[in-house]
Amino acid sequence: MHTRDFNLLDQVIMGLDHALKAACGAAAVPGRPYPAEGLDAAAMTERDRRLAAGLMRVDHAGEVAAQALYHGQEWIGRSESVREAMHRAATEEIDHLAWCERRLSELGARPSLLGPAWYLGSFCIGSCAGLFGDRWSLGFVAETERQVVRHLDSHLQSLPAEDQRSRAVLQQMKVDEGRHATAAIESGGQELPEAVKALMALASRVMTTTAFWI
Repeated sequence: MHTRDFNLLDQVIMGLDHALKAACGAAAVPGRPYPAEGLDAAAMTERDRRLAAGLMRVDHAGEVAAQALYHGQEWIGRSESVREAMHRAATEEIDHLAWCERRLSELGARPSLLGPAWYLGSFCIGSCAGLFGDRWSLGFVAETERQVVRHLDSHLQSLPAEDQRSRAVLQQMKVDEGRHATAAIESGGQELPEAVKALMALASRVMTTTAFWI
């Protein structure tokens, strides 16, 4: 059932539940198979393991932020169709969150300690985007996903060559994010001003740089 079947208090409780699970490291349950299933875990040097773990920690933080963005926009969305679209996208992103959590565990690493901050900040940004109307909200989704695709491309280039398990996860995530961007534009998303895109990119750099280490 979707949020339209619940009253305001129910929606607040469910929103808090989503926030706590995404931000505080509760294990996400994927709806699709793990992309790295069946691939051998290659031996890596400690330096390469730390590099792969740092990159996957950034990607996990990005998925926490994505959950918050979609939840914020779903909460504010004016039309039922847009709220449904945001709900579906957030559900699909749970797969990414679960895959990143699993890969971090395989690498002997932890998610970012700043998960609650990433969630809160992104929820506020998503809610603000929704206030400008559905077309701008969808445009914000499209630009966010485009930037995520570029970010995943850079990680695919930076991963240790032998780390095929992380590579398989990121490649499937890239396909999904590109599809989300296309769907947002096809649903009527408005292209954002260049200044807004630049601010989004700056905020993304702050998060990715910090999440790599903390």
